[in-house]
Amino acid sequence: MRILRRREPRPTLAPMSAREVLLASQSQTEDLARRIAGMAGPGDAIALSGDLGAGKSVFARAFLRALAEDPTLEVPSPTFSLVQIYDTPRGEVAHFDLWRLDGPESLHELGWDALHNGIMLVEWPERAGDEMPPDALRLTLGEGPHDDARIARIEGWDERL
Repeated sequence: MRILRRREPRPTLAPMSAREVLLASQSQTEDLARRIAGMAGPGDAIALSGDLGAGKSVFARAFLRALAEDPTLEVPSPTFSLVQIYDTPRGEVAHFDLWRLDGPESLHELGWDALHNGIMLVEWPERAGDEMPPDALRLTLGEGPHDDARIARIEGWDERL
């Protein structure tokens, strides 16, 4: 005899619900970046979090190359410059690395306000404090079950994803 359990109704996603995705390899991290780049447009912000070595640079490189429609685009880390600007077919893209930022008040010196009209990719977004756009896609990369794997936690953009 088989016992049937009553199934609970599936919860509906809240506007800022989180989803987790297993990225089994670096190429899957790059695929995710390209998919998100395909959905991004002027005025969008992507908040990219994760520990050192979590794959943020891999994601950023693939994301920017996809937006630029150039698979060989040189993508230097903006760790020292704090921001790198790219002209792409979809408009201006600002890649921020806020690791060395003194505080949110320093963002304005980087042209933060003027760059909201383009696409913003922000590494270490927690350093931006309340200046980070509230409707940003929040992507956190963490360790997966083996060396090359990552877990991506995605919050926001429910209507697009």
